[in-house]
Amino acid sequence: MTETPRRRRPSTELVHGGTLRSQWAETSEALFLTQGFVYATAEEAEARFLGTSPGYQYSRFGNPTVTMFEDRMAAFEGAEAARATATGMAAVTSAILCQVSAGDHVVAAKALFGSCRYVVEDLCPRFGIASTLVDGSDLDQWKAAIRPNTKVLFLESPTNPTLEVYDIAAIAEIAHAAGARLVVDNVFATALWQSPLAIGADVVVYSATKHIDGQGRCLGGIVLSSQKFVEDHLQVFIRQTGPSISPFNAWVMLKGLETLALRVEKQTANAARLADTLAGLDGIGRVIYPGRADHPNAAIIAKQMRGGSNLIAFDVEGGKAGAFAFSDALEVVKISNNLGDAKSLITHPATTTHQRLKAEVRAELGISDGLLRLSVGLEDIEDLIEDVTEAAKAARAAV
Repeated sequence: MTETPRRRRPSTELVHGGTLRSQWAETSEALFLTQGFVYATAEEAEARFLGTSPGYQYSRFGNPTVTMFEDRMAAFEGAEAARATATGMAAVTSAILCQVSAGDHVVAAKALFGSCRYVVEDLCPRFGIASTLVDGSDLDQWKAAIRPNTKVLFLESPTNPTLEVYDIAAIAEIAHAAGARLVVDNVFATALWQSPLAIGADVVVYSATKHIDGQGRCLGGIVLSSQKFVEDHLQVFIRQTGPSISPFNAWVMLKGLETLALRVEKQTANAARLADTLAGLDGIGRVIYPGRADHPNAAIIAKQMRGGSNLIAFDVEGGKAGAFAFSDALEVVKISNNLGDAKSLITHPATTTHQRLKAEVRAELGISDGLLRLSVGLEDIEDLIEDVTEAAKAARAAV
């Protein structure tokens, strides 16, 4: 009788999960920097392409280093299977398009990263896939948007950039009652603080560029779901359309995963302190942070998240001028549109990540001209507190 392998805890999986060792028994994961693979015979090549013989064919289809990254993420997330992609947007696009056809319908929350909203609102309709945007916090709107041809529901939680948190379990029930799947972008929470698959989601996506790499080096993405979903929909889509991650980037992501728990725990602790500091500063309006009791979705956060986030959103008085003055006065925190980095980064969504949205749409989503999104890093918290305190003074003086 074969014993079932003991389930290892997340931090252990982040270090050891999915490791494949070559005949040399290397300690670090091997980097298989190759485009293709050779076969002992023509018959073996035929069998590989027929799928009757296991093994690799071409790194666009699969690669040992990429497999290690996929398997480690699946073990960490608690998913049956995963497929890595070249970028986070490749992951989002693949996760949605691999399962829909002309005549189908997609429902998504309005509060999305600008490129994600483009995929749903602009790209899908170009190929005959209808889409509807709803207020993600209003379950009645989700229900009302469902049509007989609805195949996918899509959301971010927490959202970019206003950190709204949606009831994933309740929205999953709506999707399943309609015979649809729920896709969740979990990048702001990370798998450390939220597990969408465990509470009803069917597919989870990440921009691995963010916390998974965590050090500003490489682009990457990953889609996690059931083995059946991957085999029936995702694998063939990635194979034929080519949004594949490079083996080198997958290797970098593997090394990033080893320290993800340490980094995200520290970043979250820093963010909680910094959010409280910002809330007490003159010239700072609303402060939105999933770890604070005054978050509008605090009850949902308590139910489905194990921790906050390293992201903070806050309004600076004086609109764009005040937000720009605040950002320009920072010394430790750097201006960048990335997030999840070891370095603290700040961005002005209205003029960067969400600039393509019309002003009235940004207003509807709560993206004011004074809103800033702060990704908190690993610096000493006292230096960060001093930095934002001085920046708030500079912003007040400027307006």
